[in-house]
Amino acid sequence: MTEAVHHPAAQHPAALPSSALAPASLIPRETGPAAPVTSRARVGVFELRWADDAPASLVVPSSAHSGRPGVGLVEVFTSAEQRARTSQAYWRSAVGERLRVQGSQVIAESDAVRAVVVQSDAVSGIEVRTTVTAPTDTSAVRIQSEIRNAGREAVVIAAISSATIGFGRSARDLDETVWGSAASEWLAEDRWSEVPLRTLLPDISLALHAQDARGHAGLTSHGGWSSGEHVPCGYLSRADGETLAWQIETSAGWRADLCQARDGGVLSLLGPTDLEHQWAHELLPGEAFTTVPVALAVGPLSPGTLGSPDGALGELTRYRRWLRGAAGTQQLPVVYNDFMNTLMGQPTTDELLPLVRRAAEVGVEVFCIDAGWFADPAIGDWWSTVGEWREAPARFPGGGLRRVIDAIRDAGMAPGLWLEPEVVGIDSPAASRLPDEAFFQRFGQRVQEDRRYHLDFRHPAARAHLDATVDHLVEEFGIRYLKLDYNINPGAGTEHHATTAGDGLLGHTRAFRDWLVRVQQRHPSLRLENCSSGAMRADYALLAVTHLQSTSDQQDFRLYPPIAASAPASILPEQCGNWAYPARDMSDEETAFTLVTGLSGRLYLSGFLDELRPDQRARIAEAVALHKGLRDSLATALPFWPLGLPAWDDEALCLGLRAADGDLLFVWDRDAAPAAFTIPGVAGEVEVLFPADGAGWGLDTGPGGLEVSTPAGIGARVLRVTRG
Repeated sequence: MTEAVHHPAAQHPAALPSSALAPASLIPRETGPAAPVTSRARVGVFELRWADDAPASLVVPSSAHSGRPGVGLVEVFTSAEQRARTSQAYWRSAVGERLRVQGSQVIAESDAVRAVVVQSDAVSGIEVRTTVTAPTDTSAVRIQSEIRNAGREAVVIAAISSATIGFGRSARDLDETVWGSAASEWLAEDRWSEVPLRTLLPDISLALHAQDARGHAGLTSHGGWSSGEHVPCGYLSRADGETLAWQIETSAGWRADLCQARDGGVLSLLGPTDLEHQWAHELLPGEAFTTVPVALAVGPLSPGTLGSPDGALGELTRYRRWLRGAAGTQQLPVVYNDFMNTLMGQPTTDELLPLVRRAAEVGVEVFCIDAGWFADPAIGDWWSTVGEWREAPARFPGGGLRRVIDAIRDAGMAPGLWLEPEVVGIDSPAASRLPDEAFFQRFGQRVQEDRRYHLDFRHPAARAHLDATVDHLVEEFGIRYLKLDYNINPGAGTEHHATTAGDGLLGHTRAFRDWLVRVQQRHPSLRLENCSSGAMRADYALLAVTHLQSTSDQQDFRLYPPIAASAPASILPEQCGNWAYPARDMSDEETAFTLVTGLSGRLYLSGFLDELRPDQRARIAEAVALHKGLRDSLATALPFWPLGLPAWDDEALCLGLRAADGDLLFVWDRDAAPAAFTIPGVAGEVEVLFPADGAGWGLDTGPGGLEVSTPAGIGARVLRVTRG
């Protein structure tokens, strides 16, 4: 099963016929007195290089450290052959070292340059067709390969690197490099940190031993929460400011693997693997498999502190906008959702109608009824009953759900509903109505996680069940917004109609992504939120085809800022659904604090708006009006972090969004005592945008940047810096 690609310029690698490829012998070559014959194919700021006796490598010609000739771009591990030299790393595979380029082509398109290189291994019969796409005006590339069995015997693939790239030119280069990554879990997403690379890959005097290392380090996902442990994005950064950033685009298993050689380091980006994810895929003669797509970006050289990823992460931001294509041009409505710190999955007509009225008064454009609308209140815990997706009349007496939906529409807002499409509770009628083949299975039994079964979207019965659900909600109730949740991790996957469980999980996630695309083709006015117990499955396989990402389920407004401030490193600012949930017992500064968190991305409101003081509702209306004035620039701004990517317990935090007409700074002070700190690099006129009457903070621009002083108690501000 191949992965659907949403962007028109990022088609399946096999879309280019073999006849369009130039033979390797026709590619311009570079020779030298002592150098092997080298061929080149330029794609953006990157370049593919290869020789007659070596596989293709990816390098950055303008860089002294990113990309190294001799490190093969694609590594292929099979059940019969793993590495050419023993190690634990995903590098120097036996098949990968034997790959030789048979032809290539570079195609210029309206918004990208695409290079296609075909390599083959004469021993195994494996052919690899790799597409490297460089969007216009970015320093990033998207890499994806199709691996085909051109031999006469079946081949079982145990792991494939979507991209392998060298970095550094010597062991000393690794001494000056840091590894940036983000840990993640429920309520504590996007916790970025940097560690010296030498803490992961120690200097073991490889030159003395005249061998490459055998160890490795890196990050691995597990199960169906692609960002449940680590965000599928990271970077390598040097003291001189040069940064290589990466992103893996899958909702199944993935691995970012680091190792070292005598002449530098190697980074391999992979989808699921045999060892880490119980993944393998059998290819019969003539069959093909498409790898998980990945992206690489390099940041501009800007001398500074050790680890300065802003430039490279900004290039990934540009790339993500290209990847989303037309989806990124859609409007960014202000959403209210009744869940967080409010109804918590127990909506009723009496509870909802006052919230509808107050939400409309402050300027909300979409009102989303969250979980529970389908469950009889007498049930209490409805967790194991989900999957039928029909309204519970007892929750909505005197007119049913339609009465509430009509009230939302009459108030000038679009109606939305919560849905968890991939699960069916063990007590749901759908659990017995759907065939076993429509669910994840292991060892002949359905996979059950916390009283729920997991649907397999490769099966037509699973897709038909959800197609009927969505069509009913859109056509019967006029739903225009769906919050799609994902609250269980099904483990390794499903063995049904798959080589292994991990193979089944990858197949399901690709089928689910295809289903999302088809739903929007049938209902073009429908907006889809990608939620997964907060942001436990926030990856660009899904974010490329959805509109909004809930960044957390965190209900403590004091703990949310590091999540909101860090999220734009891996999620587009215009997709970061940051919750703001004012409560009546909040002070004026606390009310502004939670609203600044919401304003730092897509303002996503919740809370008992009907219980708030009039001054609090006025403050919300002010925030909504400001957000509407800023949201167009939000969709083009590039994130940066003047104080660095925040640590979980930092007291002073700052997210910057750089737009054409100036910079927006979102600043939080979580120190209960009076505080003073400097935001470096700020020069120009500074204006407080929110709260408009935000007195009490001292803001003075000096030679070191913006000097901030705050009174006792927590506080937050939105600032605009107009550059001179």
